[in-house]
Parts: sequence; structure tokens; C-alpha cells
Amino acid sequence: MTLEQDILSRRTFAIISHPDAGKTTITEKLLLFGGAIRDAGTVKGKKSGKFATSDWMEIEKQRGISVTSSVMQFDYSGCRVNILDTPGHQDFSEDTYRTLMAVDSAVMVVDAAKGIEAQTLKLFKVCKMRGIPIFTFINKLDRQGKEPLELIEELEEVLGINAYPMNWPIGMGKEFLGIYDRYNNRIEQFRTDEADRYLPLNEEGGLAVDHPMKVTSYYTQAMDDIELLNEAGNQYSEDKIRRGELTPVFFGSALTNFGVQTFLDTYLKFAPTPQPRITEDEQFIDPVEHKDFSGFIFKIQANMNPAHRDRIAFVRIVSGKFERGMNMTLARTGKSFKVTQSTQFLADDREIVDVAVAGDIIGLYDTGTYQIGDTVVGSKKGFNFEKLPQFTPEIFMRVSAKNVMKGKQFQKGVLQLVQEGAIQYFKTLHTEDVILGAVGQLQFEVFQHRMINEYNVDVTMEPIGSKIARWIENEEDVKESMHSQRSMLVRDRFDNKVFLFENEFAMRWFSEKNEQIQLYSLL
Repeated sequence: MTLEQDILSRRTFAIISHPDAGKTTITEKLLLFGGAIRDAGTVKGKKSGKFATSDWMEIEKQRGISVTSSVMQFDYSGCRVNILDTPGHQDFSEDTYRTLMAVDSAVMVVDAAKGIEAQTLKLFKVCKMRGIPIFTFINKLDRQGKEPLELIEELEEVLGINAYPMNWPIGMGKEFLGIYDRYNNRIEQFRTDEADRYLPLNEEGGLAVDHPMKVTSYYTQAMDDIELLNEAGNQYSEDKIRRGELTPVFFGSALTNFGVQTFLDTYLKFAPTPQPRITEDEQFIDPVEHKDFSGFIFKIQANMNPAHRDRIAFVRIVSGKFERGMNMTLARTGKSFKVTQSTQFLADDREIVDVAVAGDIIGLYDTGTYQIGDTVVGSKKGFNFEKLPQFTPEIFMRVSAKNVMKGKQFQKGVLQLVQEGAIQYFKTLHTEDVILGAVGQLQFEVFQHRMINEYNVDVTMEPIGSKIARWIENEEDVKESMHSQRSMLVRDRFDNKVFLFENEFAMRWFSEKNEQIQLYSLL
């Protein structure tokens, strides 16, 4: 295979949804088809059951939620598929946003009973902003849920995107009989033997064989709906799918593994190959035309192997080919280094990877040199890809080690977990107290849990409540006398000065008194 063919066989996508819509379950089933795992686990593992492959952290197994994005890779029908499973919980949306920067398309999982939820909407907006093609999988049809037409309408109204149902459910819940597959012209039966799974359709679009399903009201209803869709629904357009203006919709049930394979087969036909990325000086780096290796770091994960205290930087390869042992330049510092250890993933199972091409995601061992958003290139001539989004934290805690003797371990643990990007680090000016900021409460709980388990340091956390953080454009004009109870002056991990205001009123009052100070926020 040539390099070009190799690159064009890649499909890299993220699975996004609201917590509990069934995202991790669908990931497991996809891996099952790809032969990457033998039996699919579930998130809430029973005593005898397996846990999901993608949830490898202790805290994820205890709580039954995913808190970090994981990467999985498998081969299926001539394509190399890279799936990024993202955390659904809103406190970790930052990790998810960054993950969305590293994919070419997204699969949105919607719970048929609940429809579009808040978190789904948030993530969808990011995809829309970047013009990422979105494929929708409406899950849990084996339970009673909303009417399919209502779901399609909600999808279009709330998200402001056109939808094209690729298939349509016949019945639902206990009366779920199967799906009418518009794309492949067949009916796929639910809970039946493999041999009888597919039923053919005649030219008019009805069942071509006699079948007990025909006499049910569910079949009649589905046929009426199909007729309505054919006449009044959206036209199918590959172009619009590519531009992210039309979403193909699939119905199914991930838990009973129904409709997932049909989805995967169809998805691979239409999903985009690796896409170009834009640099800071607005050049397009094309995966195939740009021969040299380039990529960017969208995530850093500490302690994937607690025994070794290691850190892995996740790199999305944008162009060219990666070979183990090659020289690489970090664009931010201009330093070159030889890459001897690199990995590919199945959650926390890792293999050494010798070769990877544009579209793949590899892990580089990090000794503290990388930052999120760094660009790595294979040639001497460096450039930087556009910056990744960073969010302004909203909740703040003063943190210290319970045992003063463990100061070194505490510092190391805090810095490593901060580099992952879920929490942000600040210190007060003279006393150098550590203050951590995050988007949500759960991040602090995960931080506390990991400090004890991975660094053996028990921490005291004192809430200082919600603050409004603002960075300063003209730092030289800031005087220490501006620091007060209501406008705290601190430094971030890069030593920039930051004000933490008590509330909107305090910020306005400060701005009126000190007009010369230019404040700004992150996303």
C-alpha cells in the first residue's frame, strides 16, 4: 500500500453525547465488530461482569462514568478506525472540546427517551463551529421512548441542522420489531436468528415476502412515516453531510447490539478521510500533499501506568508518516529529539507503534516537555497549528498537603495533573499558596482521589467559592496595591498575572477605577 492509500483508509471520529445516553456501550460494540475485544463490557460492571474497556481509571469503575477521553483503534472492512470516546459529564467538557479538535467527524448518541439534552447541545455547537460532519445514532429503542418523528423534529429545531433518517424503527420498547433500512432497501428484524435477520423490500418499498409483521399496526405506522419522509423529508446529499449541514440518522439499540453494525458499515462509506488543518499563519496542511510529518498534542494524561508514574502526550498526526526512531522538532521551543518510545492504544492497553500515518493518534512518552496545543514536526522548519481552546475556570479551591513533609510529592502531583489541562493552577503573590481553578466540582473530587491514590499525598481543600478570572494584557501597569479581598491578584502556571474577582459587581467597580488595565478571559 502506498502512503496515500494508507492515509485515505483512516477514519477518525469522536463519540459525543449527554451522560448516560449509551456512548461507552456503543464504543464497546464497535470494538467487538473490529475484533479488538472478545466480549463487550458495560460501564456499571456487575460483580461477575466486565467493566468497559475504555473506562480504565479506578474512579471510573467506582462511579460508572467516564472522566477522561480514551482512544481505541481497530481495522474493519479495509479501513483503520480510530475512535475517541469522550467523557459525557459536563465538568469534563474541556477535555471533550479538545478531543473534538483531533477528529474528522463525530457520532452523536441520543437517548430515544430523553431526546436532545444540554450537554449534547454544547458539544454539537463545537462540531458545528468547526464544520465537522455529524452522524446521529438514536439509541435505546428497546425501551419506550419518544415518537421517532418527534425526535427528528427536535433534532432539527434544537440543533438547527437538517436530518436524513437512513433507517426507521418499526415499533419500540417491548413492541420493537426492527428497523426499516432506507439506505440498503431491506428490513432488519430485531431478536431473530442471523439467517432470517434481513427481509427484502419490493419496488413500492413494502415487504416483498409474507410475514406476520405485515398485519401489525407498528408496520403500518412505519410505512406511513416512510411515505411522509420520502415526500416531505430532506433530500439526501453527500455534499451537505461533508459540510456538516445534514446529519444522517440511524436508529438502534447498543445494549442489545442491534443496528450498530448497519451503522458502522454505512458510516465508513460516508465518513471523511483525514482532513487538512490550518496553521497560525493560515496555511493549510494537507495530509497527503504535505509530505513531512506534522501533528499536534491535544491531550496529556498522567499515570496511565501507576507503577511507572508515566505521562503520555496524545498526538493527532496531521500529515505525512511517523516512524519510530525518527527525529522530531517541538515547534514552540525549536528543540529536536529522537522518538524511541511511542504507543498506540486500546484504552490502557498499549502497544509500541513503529509506523503511523496522518489521521492516526499516537502517544509519546512525556518527561514534562510537552504542553497541550504543542505542534510537533518532522522537519527542521517548524510552524504552529492553530491554538486549542482553553476555558476560564469558575470554581476555585485553596489546596495544601495535610502532611508538611510531603511538600515535594505534593508539588509534583499538582503540576503533573495540571498539565493534563482539566484543572488550572494559580499561586498567591507572596505566600505562594496554591489555588486551583476548574470548570466543575467533579474535577476537584477526581484531583483529590488521584493525589491520594497515585502520589500518596492526602490534601486539604478549602473552597474560596466561585470567582471571575481575568487575565491582563498590559501586565506592567498592574500595581500590587490593586490587590484586595474582592479582587485577588495571583499568578498562573506560566507566571502571568491574573485577577480573581468576587463577582460581576467587583469586576465592574475595578474596571471603572482602573480604566488603563485591559482585562481579558479565555473561552
